[in-house]
Amino acid sequence: MKFNIQSKLLLSHLSAVSKVVNSKNKLSILDNFLFNLEGDRLVITGSDQETTLTSAVEVQDAEGGGKFAANVKTLLDMLKSLPDTAMSFDINDENLEINITYLNGKFNFIGVNGNEFPTKAESDEEPKVFTLPIKKVVDGIRHTIFAVGTDDMRPVMMGVFWDIKPDEIVFVASDTHKLVRFRELNTSTGLEQSFILPTKPAAILSSILDKAEGDVKITVDSKSATFETAEYTLSCRFVNGRYPNYNSVIPQSSQFSVNVDRQLFVNALRRVSVFTSSSGLVKLELRPNEIFMSTQDVDYSTSAEERVSCDYEGDPMAIGFNDENIIDVLNNIESQEVILKLMDSSKAGIFLPAEQNDDEDLLILLMPMML
Repeated sequence: MKFNIQSKLLLSHLSAVSKVVNSKNKLSILDNFLFNLEGDRLVITGSDQETTLTSAVEVQDAEGGGKFAANVKTLLDMLKSLPDTAMSFDINDENLEINITYLNGKFNFIGVNGNEFPTKAESDEEPKVFTLPIKKVVDGIRHTIFAVGTDDMRPVMMGVFWDIKPDEIVFVASDTHKLVRFRELNTSTGLEQSFILPTKPAAILSSILDKAEGDVKITVDSKSATFETAEYTLSCRFVNGRYPNYNSVIPQSSQFSVNVDRQLFVNALRRVSVFTSSSGLVKLELRPNEIFMSTQDVDYSTSAEERVSCDYEGDPMAIGFNDENIIDVLNNIESQEVILKLMDSSKAGIFLPAEQNDDEDLLILLMPMML
């Protein structure tokens, strides 16, 4: 089989598909891209067994068709060093010898039989299919993925939870220290469905959809989901298990409410966090019209204090947070001002954007530290 393609165009698709390929694989065939030439359409696939990503690209002057596989690292290293140039692929169907020629040279290596590449098992059940705007999927993942857990002992926390309702979708992530709930309101799916999308495919999905427009077709069964756009198709298995009742841990009332400039707050936290102890404790004292923050490290006899102006008229109170966690929370809120709602020093704090779109609802919960 033969076909021609521009090197930069091929590199962009291979780079996207390579995100799913592990550096070490149990099956050696997964060290390769699978290519399937169908007329003038070249379908490129990468997989780690749990997640499979497919991309389609148009080629020129195609002859023949079929499958072959080629090493991921070899192709990427080769293409990254090339300027944008026309390339001709000539694959010997008998011995899978791959000849690639371009203006100033050529490459020659042996491919792998594409039929060895694993295929997705067919589901016995009738899948559920719905369509979402790409922006809603990207926003849901982007607002929550930073809070996904990394503890192997709690696998159900190692993904973004999709709680799909007929007229809204709730995206949730938690590492037990912080919890994010992002609601996409006025989103019609007509379905009642929930699943845990693992961190890796969630990150890949957000990456490949980030600059895309239009809709994504989502096909869901009890074990896996497939996300399909004009250029890419991502299939992945869910995390097994039942996600905790996230609404039960969110306080329904608060005694103290603070409105503060988010960037001023973050910058001050960064400065005082330089002098925290190994625990990362930052003490926040709420006073009329100001937040007084302080840190100290007794072992090294260091400390820091700073005041930040805010809108607060309540009684004085104090609460402690981990410096990295609170900075992480504030960095993932986009509004100019943030609202902090508190009950007491032992209860979780609620962080809200002061301004939100009418069809979105973002809430971030952060557990306190003992003062």
